[in-house]
Amino acid sequence: MSAAISQQETPQSSGSWPGGDGGNWPRYPRLYEAIPNSGPTTGGNTVLLTGAGLQGTSQVTFGGIPATIVTQDPSGGSVTVIAPPHTAGTVQIIATTPRGNTNSVSYTYTVTPPSGPTVTTLVPNSGPTAGGTAFAIIGTNLTGATVTFNGVPATGVSINAMGTVLTGVTPPGPVGNVPVVVTTPAGSTTVAGGYTYTAPPPVVTSLTPSSGSTTGGTAFVIVGSNLGGAVVTFNGVAATGVSVNASGTALVGFTPAGPLGNVPVVVTTAAGSALVAGGYTYTAPSPPVVMSLTPSSGSAAGGTAFVIVGSNLGGAVVTFNGVAATGVSVNASGTALVGFTPAGPLGNVPVVVTTPGGSALAAGGYTYV
Repeated sequence: MSAAISQQETPQSSGSWPGGDGGNWPRYPRLYEAIPNSGPTTGGNTVLLTGAGLQGTSQVTFGGIPATIVTQDPSGGSVTVIAPPHTAGTVQIIATTPRGNTNSVSYTYTVTPPSGPTVTTLVPNSGPTAGGTAFAIIGTNLTGATVTFNGVPATGVSINAMGTVLTGVTPPGPVGNVPVVVTTPAGSTTVAGGYTYTAPPPVVTSLTPSSGSTTGGTAFVIVGSNLGGAVVTFNGVAATGVSVNASGTALVGFTPAGPLGNVPVVVTTAAGSALVAGGYTYTAPSPPVVMSLTPSSGSAAGGTAFVIVGSNLGGAVVTFNGVAATGVSVNASGTALVGFTPAGPLGNVPVVVTTPGGSALAAGGYTYV
């Protein structure tokens, strides 16, 4: 035994040790220091081992667990390794060289709480209220994450191996901006800017009727979807009395006046516009029809209340012997008209009802007495 020790302590001549670099190696391989001398239980951090005679190091262990050798100093003064995982506590680092094991240095494993998630990007940051939009979140520490939009979990969540990219599909949500929260076992983070749910644009399936008088006032119905809050224009002029049902599937209103011929009809909501297929055709108004005038006679001083019954009386003016009646009013359906006679000469005079569609003579006229 003493001979072996004596022989081992004899300095080696240049290049005499297998794998030598042409210089004199120290009698024994040595470890002096581990920099840093502590790290997380998960390992994965870089550790610089300084020493002497470390040429040809074939293995480095931390508490018996092999580390990954990254680089070696050709002069044998250092070895760089990646620390392996290990339970918490202090362990010994041992390097194995062609001449055996080195002395050891201490390394302390510490329990480091995992870092919470961070998010740098959410794309896209808006989509329809119906959900179903594919999205991607880019950040760090995303492993094991769940994602909620306004408190509702996203579906189909998948995360890459590095925990830097998360993909999924948005759930349904209300119109407007909502918070997006990414949660992992290590904590949560709220995505800056959140996500904006947008209402789907209106859809029109039918317009009834598809034509009506140039005078306007024709009642119409539009059937479709997403019609909530809509305005309707005929040739750029807004319809009146527009009302939409609670489900946003039907809309009613009255046409404005318009020019003869076909014109575009546009339904517009906060989410967009829809052009009604086929548009709307303005037709010449039908001429008035007078069926009766009651009474058929009255004082020459005028002021007699009268009623005319017929059709297409909307917008009518009435003259007695060429003089306009006063206080004329027509019901919504255009089937009845009331007013007061003007003064006139004794005898029978013509009574004419005139609308944008034409004129009609009241049969029998009116007799002033």
